[in-house]
Amino acid sequence: MRQTAIPCVWMRGGTSKGAYFLADDLPADEDLRNRILLSVMGSPDERQIDGMGGATSLTSKVAIVSRSEREGVDIEYRFVQVVVDEPRTSVLQNCGNILAGVGQFAVEQGLVKGGDPETTLRLYMVNSDSLCDVTFPSPGGVPQYDGDAMIDGVPGAAAPVMINFLDMAGSICGSLLPTGSVVDVIDGVPVTCIDNGMPVVLINAQSLGRTGYESRDELNADTELKERIESIRLQVGPMMSLGDVKEQTVPKMTLVAPPRTGGAICTRSFIPHDCHAAIGVFAAVSVATGCALEGSVAYELAELPEGSRKLVSVEHPTGEFSVEMEMEGDSKNPVIKRAALLRTARRLFEGRVLIPGTVWDGQQARPLAAE
Repeated sequence: MRQTAIPCVWMRGGTSKGAYFLADDLPADEDLRNRILLSVMGSPDERQIDGMGGATSLTSKVAIVSRSEREGVDIEYRFVQVVVDEPRTSVLQNCGNILAGVGQFAVEQGLVKGGDPETTLRLYMVNSDSLCDVTFPSPGGVPQYDGDAMIDGVPGAAAPVMINFLDMAGSICGSLLPTGSVVDVIDGVPVTCIDNGMPVVLINAQSLGRTGYESRDELNADTELKERIESIRLQVGPMMSLGDVKEQTVPKMTLVAPPRTGGAICTRSFIPHDCHAAIGVFAAVSVATGCALEGSVAYELAELPEGSRKLVSVEHPTGEFSVEMEMEGDSKNPVIKRAALLRTARRLFEGRVLIPGTVWDGQQARPLAAE
């Protein structure tokens, strides 16, 4: 049987990269779609040698994009994390890095018209049932990728992409504090479970006998630490309304420590079993929110600026990630009205990705009822 060719664009979004598809170019049947995406990436295989994946979770990601029928919304974005070494995908979380390329992709694929000199689009994020506004330069209505914006974890400079997240509290778990408590104690370790865009568990690194300043390689080699973190993760999963998370990529586990390079907090984030080279976009928003929440594991360690609008610099192994938060309420009951951040993106190639015809013959399957 011939291979099936599917229109596809590969893009770098923030510190991740992956495949961007128009929803109409994939089957609506979710099981079939997932088998296709596994084949596209070459999973399950730790090398992903028979697919396009880059053998890390940061380069095994998918955006599925469509024009929105919702009032006041331009584009709908579904994120799919393709697991590298297991035959699984996950749609339980968003990816704010891949999100950074969705607007440009939508313009260049003809879903919407670009503005001049810049474009602002309202996106509906399917995974979390939430909204954001994305702004990027587009002189003459054409997305621009070169510029002078720089983000840690990406070499060189590129055009700025500004993302404003709207009402992200409880995006996956249903509430900002899904356990109902600011602090829970698991295996004798105080933790804060929080969801403001991404389910995250905050742990003071010293509670686990670590400094929180260890390198990524040191932490990935620390088997005893990773076993303790996983034990906590499996126990808090049901407490966060996530159910059995043994085979899920959430919640993210984040060690926190006092800042040491002028930021607000120092982090080492696990996604969920390997230490991230940086920190995910939505995880950074949740961590920044935890820093402003009185009594949380991060609150006493953080150094936050004054005022209702705060620029929170989240330190990570390869630099920092700044989150601008506009807040209401007080430190006991903070309400995050808006969280904005800077990313960059670049279109890497366009064409058709090939998968075996035995996986999909190119015929659209009947949509699932849930779709």
